[in-house]
Amino acid sequence: MKLGAFSVSLAVKDIKASKAFYETLGFKVFAGDLDKNYLIMKNESTLIGLFQGMFENNILTFNPGWDQDANTLETYSDVRDIQKHLKSNNIALTSEADESTTGPASLVVLDPDGNAILIDQHI
Repeated sequence: MKLGAFSVSLAVKDIKASKAFYETLGFKVFAGDLDKNYLIMKNESTLIGLFQGMFENNILTFNPGWDQDANTLETYSDVRDIQKHLKSNNIALTSEADESTTGPASLVVLDPDGNAILIDQHI
């Protein structure tokens, strides 16, 4: 199974303070919109998403179809195929992709310790 780009999505209290902090660690803004309270920060191949007021807890995020530079991959596992695989292994989903669609979609699953994993396909 190819999950694509990996990042940690952080629920932050003050996005400007978090931006400044991660910039001191060498991260630069890669994507997002400060006025909409979200930024994707990058340091070499490491991605961190900063999200203010969008969710309560931190989330592990995978982007099928993208590499760490948001370039489209030639081959990848579609989120709906990943979903079918998880369901066939009796993994409960918190939210599901519509399996009758194609293109962008997402699902959320919790690991055994309650950590949220977002599989978010943009293509």
